[in-house]
Amino acid sequence: MRPLTDAQIRASFVNASRSERKNLTLPADFAERPWDRLDFLGWRDPKLPQVGYLVLDLDGELVGLLLRQTETRTRARAQCSWCSDIHLPNEVVFYMTKRVGDAGRRGDTVGTHVCENFECSHNARKLPPSAYLGFDREAARDRRIEQLREHVAGFVREVRGGV
Repeated sequence: MRPLTDAQIRASFVNASRSERKNLTLPADFAERPWDRLDFLGWRDPKLPQVGYLVLDLDGELVGLLLRQTETRTRARAQCSWCSDIHLPNEVVFYMTKRVGDAGRRGDTVGTHVCENFECSHNARKLPPSAYLGFDREAARDRRIEQLREHVAGFVREVRGGV
């Protein structure tokens, strides 16, 4: 991911009102983010605990989504739909977001299970255990990173209605 400015981030949101874009709070460590090791920018709003934000460079265009965590918790530990990490050091929660355009204005939403604090880029970069003699751990990690990018991009495309 390339480094982003406050203005670029606020302008990228496709399913948020002007006031929601204006009032969003960037993460405290925004300037220190490891941009070269991020596949997307995701964070929770410190002032609004149920709100999260996702910004993705999708086909050369920045697309931002406002996400809301649901109150519902699963009985069993959920697996993140993006990084698919089964050895998570963090919680996985269900986020919902309005679709873009008329569908969103009518209340149509899309949801997914995601790492609570958007740790997916970090999780995907962990070297997996060796599955068998000669197992290429680096290649497996590269595949996980690529799959993460595909999953996040697929989610954003679904919210945009295939656009």
